[in-house]
Amino acid sequence: MSLYNVQKFLYELNRSEAVQEAYRADRDGAIAGYELSDEEIGALTEPDIGLLYVLGVNGQILMHFAAFHDIEWAEYLQLMRDGIEEHGPVRAGVYAMTGYEGVDAHAESIGQTSRAVQGVGNEGEDT
Repeated sequence: MSLYNVQKFLYELNRSEAVQEAYRADRDGAIAGYELSDEEIGALTEPDIGLLYVLGVNGQILMHFAAFHDIEWAEYLQLMRDGIEEHGPVRAGVYAMTGYEGVDAHAESIGQTSRAVQGVGNEGEDT
């Protein structure tokens, strides 16, 4: 896996109109200059936001890639959740280093039910 190269491509895509035009015209061609695994190539060309998240792409970079593909914020968040369901825990990057699996999993691991599952805080209640 080459997380650095995935993030480098996404960073350049986010910042360069020339890279954006190249990607729109030929996704495979636009990423050809980057050393990527087949899995990474598929995630970038599909695009598969959930898999990119699981591969460890930083959310600050990934959210711009999602917006580039006209993916709304709520859908972006759900795609990341779906990615974990489909591909397993985050494999690399800052999110993997923490070992944090989310509010619900953490609450369960300490014998509690998360407030999110209980519906607390969803309708203006103090959390």
